[in-house]
Amino acid sequence: MQAFVVGGAVRDELLGLPVQDRDWVVVGATPEQMVEQGFRPVGKDFPVFLHPETQEEYALARTERKTAPGYHGFVFHTSPDVKLEDDLIRRDLTINAMARAEDGGIVDPYGGRQDLEKRIFRHVSEAFVEDPVRILRLARFAARFPEFRVADSTLALMRRMVDDGEVDALVPERVWQELSRGLMEQTPSRMFAVLRDCGALARILPELDALWGVPQPPLHHPEVDTGVHMMLVIDYAAERGFELPVRFAALMHDLGKGATPEEHWPKHHGHEGMGPKLITALAKRLRVPTDCRDLAVMTAREHGNVSRALELRPNTIVTLFERCDAFRKPERFAQMLLASECDARGRGHASHEMRYRDYPQAPYLLRALDAARGVNAGEIAGRLVDARDKIPDAIHAARVAAVKAALGDVRD
Repeated sequence: MQAFVVGGAVRDELLGLPVQDRDWVVVGATPEQMVEQGFRPVGKDFPVFLHPETQEEYALARTERKTAPGYHGFVFHTSPDVKLEDDLIRRDLTINAMARAEDGGIVDPYGGRQDLEKRIFRHVSEAFVEDPVRILRLARFAARFPEFRVADSTLALMRRMVDDGEVDALVPERVWQELSRGLMEQTPSRMFAVLRDCGALARILPELDALWGVPQPPLHHPEVDTGVHMMLVIDYAAERGFELPVRFAALMHDLGKGATPEEHWPKHHGHEGMGPKLITALAKRLRVPTDCRDLAVMTAREHGNVSRALELRPNTIVTLFERCDAFRKPERFAQMLLASECDARGRGHASHEMRYRDYPQAPYLLRALDAARGVNAGEIAGRLVDARDKIPDAIHAARVAAVKAALGDVRD
């Protein structure tokens, strides 16, 4: 019986990156032998065991055979006769098909080390086409390792998978799992570039794919193309290290521009009203978590108002707070301001100064919100207990007055 560290741990070690988790493959053993040595079985589809001390996962070497469409359509085979090379060949990319023996030696039967040096994503075998999740995984790896490129032969396989409908067999939960992980990587735009190159984005996120080629006014958007703008926005969100709901909201904020009449382009009047409907449908289809969906809907609807914050009257600002439920959920409102800031930064500006200039709208609105939240709504309601129908208007007026005082606004 031999045990090998496999996959991402070997790849990251060779790249000089910190190794978070280690997966092991065991060659020459039976499930009974693993249990006898104290390993705890946990695998449902094939034999996987937890080490009695480290709790790391040890899987018996296995082969697999495609039996049905989608990533569930596989039959697995394990036995002491399955070789390490047989196990590695079923993996997606050569850079993930290496192993390290217990003596430290690297087992690399498929050229993964060379592809690491050349910064290439290359499939291990033709079996790549059997699992559509591999398209998503490769795209996610592109976001993590933006300097890597996809081998021409691998891209051809991915396009064939899209044409054959394999991508259509992906279940929503798995699509969201991979997309959300890719959004949290170093350069999320690379994930979407790979998905567009192979045609998968049009099948998975057609609402987003539709934004490429949609023009915007160059005065405000030097990059012009809406799809390019969205990628600049999401990469800025990643650069700032924002959490997932903010990144998803940044990605979705201009979705409505793909639905505005072409005869009005490059203007997009009303896109803030169209975006929420598209986002709600997309979120339902992919089963996006509620916090991500709600923040994205709010950002799509309100980011234009946020950009004009310094021009808004106190009454309009308080109405904005009410519409966003900011008095009950100030943290979510602050997240919306972060996503809106990403929109402002994600422009095709040539100068570093323009990209990182002050963004006064956020502190301005937060100062106003702090003042409005200082109003004692309960006290006002108590004074008007005999005129309940007047309570909402009275609270609103008090909040407007507080905002006017905080901002030094003298307008009526």
